[in-house]
Amino acid sequence: MPIAHLLHPAGSNVKPLERAVVHEVLDDFGPETYLGFAFYRPDGGCNLWHGWTEGADDLGDQVDRLALASGLDCGDWLNIGNLHSTVTHRGRIRIEAYPLRPILADVQAGVRCPEDRRAGLRRLLECAAEQTGQTPVPGLPRWVGFGPVLLNRKGNR
Repeated sequence: MPIAHLLHPAGSNVKPLERAVVHEVLDDFGPETYLGFAFYRPDGGCNLWHGWTEGADDLGDQVDRLALASGLDCGDWLNIGNLHSTVTHRGRIRIEAYPLRPILADVQAGVRCPEDRRAGLRRLLECAAEQTGQTPVPGLPRWVGFGPVLLNRKGNR
């Protein structure tokens, strides 16, 4: 199956082995699926990759446009993504797969993050801001994204 779109770690050398693994894994999934990859390094860091199977890049961008126009935020992104994601591991590689059709349906239906989870996320972000000496921003950050346009936006990588 052809890969629709692939984003590799910003500012790093593209590692041929990582690229080969991403291509192999993408072949295991059907169309209209967004995949996030975390390649954990021995030093404790990780390289993040984003991949889209056939049709998923355009559908992901459509989901993101609708979500942003509807005022959905990162809490909604986490909630909706959690409802549909599957997580697998291949050694030190974490793979998150998101079928985009059901995600689009939830965005169109106006599914929102439950208020108790939203409040917990706000507390977590306030604590992180406090620990780093920053002033907490009111509300929650914007929808993170499932499509390449939003995920490739400066500040997301």
